[in-house]
Amino acid sequence: MAVSAVAGATWLRLSTGAAGAALSVFAIRVSAAGLAYGAQVIAARLMGWEGYGIYASLWVWAAMLGHTLTLGLSQGACRFLPVDQARGDIDHARGYLLAGALIALATSVGVALLGLGALGLAPGLLTDSYRTPFLLAACLLPLLTFQDYLEGVARSQNWVVLAILPTYLLRQLVMVSALTTAMLAGAPPRAEVAMACMLLAAALSTALQALVLSARLRRVLPAGPRRFRARHWLRTCLPIALVDLATTAFGFVDVLLLGLLMPPAAVGLYFAATRVQQFMAFVPFAATAATAQRFSAAHARHDRDGLARLVRLQGRATAAATLAAGLAVLAAGPPLLALFGDGFAAGVPVLAVLVLGGVAASVFGPGEDLLTMLGGERLCAAITLAALLLAVLFGLCLIPAFGLLGAAASMAAATVLRAAALAWAARAMHGLATPVWSGVRAVRADAAR
Repeated sequence: MAVSAVAGATWLRLSTGAAGAALSVFAIRVSAAGLAYGAQVIAARLMGWEGYGIYASLWVWAAMLGHTLTLGLSQGACRFLPVDQARGDIDHARGYLLAGALIALATSVGVALLGLGALGLAPGLLTDSYRTPFLLAACLLPLLTFQDYLEGVARSQNWVVLAILPTYLLRQLVMVSALTTAMLAGAPPRAEVAMACMLLAAALSTALQALVLSARLRRVLPAGPRRFRARHWLRTCLPIALVDLATTAFGFVDVLLLGLLMPPAAVGLYFAATRVQQFMAFVPFAATAATAQRFSAAHARHDRDGLARLVRLQGRATAAATLAAGLAVLAAGPPLLALFGDGFAAGVPVLAVLVLGGVAASVFGPGEDLLTMLGGERLCAAITLAALLLAVLFGLCLIPAFGLLGAAASMAAATVLRAAALAWAARAMHGLATPVWSGVRAVRADAAR
């Protein structure tokens, strides 16, 4: 009851645009997660633990690199474009849009070709069961990268539904439909079939998102001259890319370590638990998608009071909603894991540890968003890299001794330590207190006056 009251009061005090956007993002991500969960259940049941583990490992690598190879220009769009538009510097905004798209495509295609070349020169790097899925994952990489850039551009204009609906809902819908159709048509239940379905889904959703986004951008940024400051953009965005790489690797490091230290069947079991736990992770994602660009815009307007108020209220709402989502995930976890097949219910303890870590981290507030949007990206990168190294160290120590629970515990501990360090850094650099208890004290102080 108390949690619900806090969450309700907080959302009522948030600006209508931010709250509505966050709720829209959350609704889409939950719907998409339902579809993704269905696809994962189908894949796991058809391919078995080992085949599902192969698909999961390669998908994690593709998703991690795809998010990173924009070189930070996706997140940078939320930082640069609102400021340029507020200042009336439209030529600069148009230049950023074109340069960002070209750089994202060039880097992702280059890395994909590098991977294919390495496999051609040394075929023994991968076993036969991994080779064809790897080729398909390499083709998927540029699509994931470009779609990540499109998402950042759409978010910069506060078009959050356009930003995430194609990526997280349409892509999953096509994936589920394609996989189901392939299985009914008699396709073999192997990892390469699932990866091919994902490639098709990414191609269709990216094409549609690009067409719609281009049409909407023409209305707010009409055709005209472009001004480029590529060196300045990259100098600012590369640390953001490092944050993205470290953050994405941080989110997947447990799966990657398990892939190195344990057989594919164990990876599949653990990945299934993370697919259930991901439902609670959509709360901070929704909050970031709705408010990160507003942090940047308020900072550009020198609206210090408005920025501090938004930070405090966003932090309280996110923590309350994360707790509620975590409790719901724990309640629904056993039957959801059982759907994956016999033996997957063993992932319930893993799920509980991951949920505990996510809830504990949420109470430290939006420190990462503040550092990324207001000029502390290098410090954010350093903290995230340090947390990633800790997660690897914890994992190397705990996984051999405790298996899947060791991986979950190492991830939970590193997540909480990272959140605490980011909160400290945001206060030290920008004088903004992000933890939940700081906001509570401020509200009580206001009431006393």
